[in-house]
Amino acid sequence: MNGAITQAMTGLAAGEAKLGHLATDELDATHGVVLYLENITVSFDGFKALDNLSLAIDVGELRCVIGPNGAGKTTMMDVITGKTRPDSGTVFFGQTIDLTQFSEAEIAHAGIGRKFQKPTIFEHHSVFENLELAMKTDKRVHKTLFAKLVPEERRRIAETLALIRLEDCVVRAAGLLSHGQKQWLEIGMLLMQEPKLLLLDEPVAGMSDEETERTAELFQSLAGKHSLVVVEHDMQFIEKIARKVTVLHEGSVLAEGPMEQVRNDPRVIEVYLGR
Repeated sequence: MNGAITQAMTGLAAGEAKLGHLATDELDATHGVVLYLENITVSFDGFKALDNLSLAIDVGELRCVIGPNGAGKTTMMDVITGKTRPDSGTVFFGQTIDLTQFSEAEIAHAGIGRKFQKPTIFEHHSVFENLELAMKTDKRVHKTLFAKLVPEERRRIAETLALIRLEDCVVRAAGLLSHGQKQWLEIGMLLMQEPKLLLLDEPVAGMSDEETERTAELFQSLAGKHSLVVVEHDMQFIEKIARKVTVLHEGSVLAEGPMEQVRNDPRVIEVYLGR
């Protein structure tokens, strides 16, 4: 991993990549990697939340990130989305977009969507209206006030409703949905923004067993079309969806690989699974 990252970064330093405003930059993932984190360090009052963290996510990959509390999982996502600036290190979206140079809004516009543990939806609007409001369109006031959905936009909403299994809840107020349905709706809202990369923080917390199972099926269907990074503590859920697992501990990668390999790693058992 580090060799590929270093090669890409060397090209950037040599001037092979040209950075501009994110509104016009296209994601260049020709090397097959959508996200690079190289030697990321973040300190808070002397405490290293991330300590020389390096990570690479492939295009279309579903990566699960686990680890004990305080391992740096949330800080890692904060760095990717621009909420937290690293003390040192580089974060690239594809080959050319240096995420450390842009705001949270610009990073979201570039194609990175983030879902927090608690769903954020418009509870007094219908399910359909939530998806419509989230659609990636011109959000200027005049355009928004007088906008009418074209057939292609209605088709996209219908496809998303089917994907998140809320076709029967189109006109229902979002606040009346079950907890799991609210989570799916927020994922649908992210999908309406056409993200290349989705960051999902404890997406099945508080869900019933049936809702958790359906969420696993949803994520598996999204992999390949999107790149997903899932941070979760529910190990049964992780085992259902995991293709590759990264274990963080004290701000750096402790272990990485298939779930079977990670589960049997003595270091992982000692600091996390054995507790």
